[in-house]
Amino acid sequence: MRKLLLIVAVLSESVLCSLAAGDYSSQWKKGTGFYLQKQYDSAAYYFEQIAALKPENAEVYYNLGNTYYRLNMIGLSVLNYERALRINPEYKDAKDNLILTQSRISSHIPYTGDIFFINWWQSLTRADHSTAWAVSALIAFALIIVLLVIRHFQKAGGSRIPVQLPGVLGFICLCLLILAFVSGRNMESHSGAVVMQNDAPLMNNEQKGKPLALIPEGTSLKIKGEKGNWIEVMLPDGRSGWIQQNLVTRI
Repeated sequence: MRKLLLIVAVLSESVLCSLAAGDYSSQWKKGTGFYLQKQYDSAAYYFEQIAALKPENAEVYYNLGNTYYRLNMIGLSVLNYERALRINPEYKDAKDNLILTQSRISSHIPYTGDIFFINWWQSLTRADHSTAWAVSALIAFALIIVLLVIRHFQKAGGSRIPVQLPGVLGFICLCLLILAFVSGRNMESHSGAVVMQNDAPLMNNEQKGKPLALIPEGTSLKIKGEKGNWIEVMLPDGRSGWIQQNLVTRI
């Protein structure tokens, strides 16, 4: 009996170590195999093992979205497609499957869209752009240093670099740093959530009285603030209200 317990402990430890080291090949193979065999509960179990470590791998969440869709668990399906798109906003398959899943939501609340310049700013400050903006700012700063050095050693009377050019590059560098900062903050923030219970009540500021609306499971929300066990949210159509935290899961 002791030997059996020891073997189980060693095997469990080896699985945890392989996961901690980022080796998901065994779990991935099992999850994919069960999915192809239409054993979706088992597939979800192994994909969740990988997702529990929160890897920056959009495909893990895409697979979970597909698996929960097959299990008719709309809220979890939407949640995982949204997580895949948070990592990779250009993931076309995740976008298409998210739209398909949302079409199955009863009383689906359509997204009305933001003003064009808000969409433009959100596109510029996407979380996956933070590294590109930071590298661009570093290049601009390096160019400023090079220009200043060249100006310092240029001979009098020769063709000189315009005195305004370092200042222009400095302004560009500052703008790039702001974009990198905002994009990085968007990467760390979790301002989105998905409703996990059907007909979740949306309440007014006092969180009392008759609900403003009943929100269907699978609705994606934007979090605006928190107060105790309540969060202030914005619906896809622009309406705002308060909902209990235990009725949603953050993206």
